[in-house]
Amino acid sequence: MNINWLEPALTLAQQGDGGGGMGWISMLTLWVPILVLFYFLLIRPQRTEAKRRQEMLAAVKKNDRVVTVGGIYGVVANVHREADEITLKVDENNNTRIRVTVTAVARVIRDETASEKNGEGQ
Repeated sequence: MNINWLEPALTLAQQGDGGGGMGWISMLTLWVPILVLFYFLLIRPQRTEAKRRQEMLAAVKKNDRVVTVGGIYGVVANVHREADEITLKVDENNNTRIRVTVTAVARVIRDETASEKNGEGQ
């Protein structure tokens, strides 16, 4: 059996770390682009989304229509920033209200009719 194709690998194994610092350089050229790609595809969009959500929660005010993370639709009746609490009116007929934390608000429902009245919808 001819094993001539194994001779370069055997000589490298016998020499040990004959490459010096070249192993680290080749490892860096592999990992640096992966880490940069990881940052731009995962970390940066997550940070911008968290910032946008914080701005939305800071802008919640009385009479805003919101949806909670539990799927409850309501109108903000009262905002207590220092207590981290919002009171939502969930039923107009019975005047039913619930108290939730500010972070329980998933999104604020914007009126599309108001933007159409201002001419923004065109």
